[in-house]
Amino acid sequence: MTSAARLSDAIDDALPQTQCTRCGFPDCRSYANAIAQDGAPINQCPPGGAEGIARLARLTSRPVIPLNPANGHEGPRQLAVIDEAWCIGCTLCIKACPVDCIVGGAKQMHTVIDDQCTGCELCIPVCPVDCISLVNVTGDRTGWDAWSEPAASASRQRHSFRRTRIQRDRLEQDERLAAKARAALADLPAASVLTDPEALDGKRAVIEAALARARSRKATR
Repeated sequence: MTSAARLSDAIDDALPQTQCTRCGFPDCRSYANAIAQDGAPINQCPPGGAEGIARLARLTSRPVIPLNPANGHEGPRQLAVIDEAWCIGCTLCIKACPVDCIVGGAKQMHTVIDDQCTGCELCIPVCPVDCISLVNVTGDRTGWDAWSEPAASASRQRHSFRRTRIQRDRLEQDERLAAKARAALADLPAASVLTDPEALDGKRAVIEAALARARSRKATR
C-alpha cells in the first residue's frame, strides 16, 4: 500500500462518516482521497467541526484553519423525522439516504431508524410534500462531541453495503436488459421481410449498443 493510500485510510477514519456531501464530494471516502492525493483543504467538513479539522491537521501536518463557511457551519447532530400524516410513500427519501436508515415501501408510510440517522439532510430536498423535518438530538454538543467513533464506523459500513447493493442491482438489471437485447437481435432476421431495412439497421445498432454497455459494465466490475 502506498503512502498516499495509507494517508487516505487514516483521513477517512478521522471523518465522521455522515456521508452528507457538504464537503463538496460524494462521500467521506472521496473527500479523504482528495485531501491525501490532491491537496484538498482540510476545513470542508461541517459535521466534524473544529475537532475534525484538528484531527486532519495532525494527520496531514497542515495548520489548523477555521471551517469554511461555504461548506456549512458546525452544529448539533440532527435527526430526520417523517410526518406520517403527510408521507405519500414516494420512496425518494429512501433512495437519497446514504446509509439506508429510512424504511418503507412504495405508497406506504416511511420511517427513520433513529439510531442510524447521521443527520446528513439529503432526504430533505427530495421530499415532494415537505414532510421531513430535522430535530436537534444532541443539545449544545456539536461536531465530534455530538457523534462517536462507533457511530461513524457503523455509518461507514452501512454506506459501503448500500454502494455494493446498488452496484449489484445495476449489474443484474444490465444482465436482464442484455438478455432481452440478445433475444430481440435473434428475432431481427425473421422480421426483416416486414421491416424497412434502414429502420432494421437502426434497431440493430441500438440493441448492439445496449449489449456493448452491458459487457463494459460487467468488465469494469
